[in-house]
Amino acid sequence: MPEERRKAVVEKALSYVVREGRLLVFRHVDHSWEEVGVQVPGGSVRPGEAPEAAALREAREETGLSGLGVVRKLGVTEYDVSPYRFEIQRRHVFHLEPARPVPERWLSREDHDGQREPHRFECFWIPLTAAHVLQSGQGALLGRLYD
Repeated sequence: MPEERRKAVVEKALSYVVREGRLLVFRHVDHSWEEVGVQVPGGSVRPGEAPEAAALREAREETGLSGLGVVRKLGVTEYDVSPYRFEIQRRHVFHLEPARPVPERWLSREDHDGQREPHRFECFWIPLTAAHVLQSGQGALLGRLYD
């Protein structure tokens, strides 16, 4: 039996950007669907940063969209990403809406402040009823959009 690993708890923020009953998602252009799946914008909450600010920042960095607004916080959930990384992600999930028209599909890239290789994304909309395709438990709080 493998040695027990201590798992760090990492603060994350996820954004459910919703428009006309559809959810904004993306896929990595340089990785296969099988490797990374379909995702919603999200990422790490920086030290001293509020989760709401992190959700807005990550959504902007990954999609290239500005003018997103927070509708409300949907809640917090935890997800164990092992064995990919031995960590527990505490995810603060927010419902966001675009303030202006957004294309149906576009390419974006996240530069990581020049610290690592950029990630290239294809962003697009899927019906909320199809959001079960999200990877790694990212859709855990989608039902709260209807509360």
